[in-house]
Amino acid sequence: MSTGAIVAIAIGAVALLALLVLLAGAARRRRLDSRREKAGELRQEAQARGIQASRVEAEADEKAAASRREAAFAAERAQVAERERRFAREGHEEAAEVDPDVKDREGVRSEG
Repeated sequence: MSTGAIVAIAIGAVALLALLVLLAGAARRRRLDSRREKAGELRQEAQARGIQASRVEAEADEKAAASRREAAFAAERAQVAERERRFAREGHEEAAEVDPDVKDREGVRSEG
């Protein structure tokens, strides 16, 4: 084999090797770009879910606060109702004590 043929084969092999290296690099870049794109999509989805979670949490906090306000209002109204019942009961008792037609506690009619 002549020296020229050997040099041509060597140059061809180096060129082929260089082409394979370039193709492998390009494939690697495409894989990395694809992974970067996927990571970006995942980040966007995570951010959207985070925003949604914050919104849901804020709504839950707002409803819990409203529930606490309603419970406090209901407790206040129950106290008012109990006080009114007590006043009504005392009024009935006082009326029974004053009324001459109502038997007193010993079962005897008061004569006035």
